[in-house]
Amino acid sequence: MIKCNWCDQIAAKEIMDSVFWELPSGLRAIEIKATPTICCEACSMVYQQDEIVEEIEDQLMLIKSDELPTSITYRELMEIPKLLKKNYFRF
Repeated sequence: MIKCNWCDQIAAKEIMDSVFWELPSGLRAIEIKATPTICCEACSMVYQQDEIVEEIEDQLMLIKSDELPTSITYRELMEIPKLLKKNYFRF
């Protein structure tokens, strides 16, 4: 068990879950399956850690995200070759 970021109880565990993410263009959203997720048994909060959120957002900015299917796994998304080495908009 790990400490929950929301209720501070040591009642959370890491699971793989689906998330829905709006593409940078804002024109549509996609499902990202098997995403590392934290699930707390004490407060029932389900969330992604900041590092995972940042990885997803950076990846979507650095690939041709408009060509993505409506559903993809986290691993498949992260394996798509980037157009740039890093997100130069993140300071």
